[in-house]
Amino acid sequence: MPERKRKLRIILLHIILLPTLLFAFSFFTLGPKPWVGVDEAVVAKIAKEQGREARKPLLNLGDGDLRLFAFLLVGAVGGFAAGYYWRVLVGEKVRKK
Repeated sequence: MPERKRKLRIILLHIILLPTLLFAFSFFTLGPKPWVGVDEAVVAKIAKEQGREARKPLLNLGDGDLRLFAFLLVGAVGGFAAGYYWRVLVGEKVRKK
């Protein structure tokens, strides 16, 4: 009896998971156009409506994941500094001996 329940659970799991995975795969691969970022979809559109054009960035890190990595690195350094100086940030008094 336990073996039969186990097989039934596996079959039901496949009945649910397989169509879900197929739908997700078809949704992400058969899309009509690639997703655009917020810069192109919103910021550039509003800037164009206001009569302004995009300028080159001050610090050009190129395309791809280098910008994300730099953002991650700066966030990690800032988080470490905030954690290290937590007592100063929240206003606790530092005891002098």
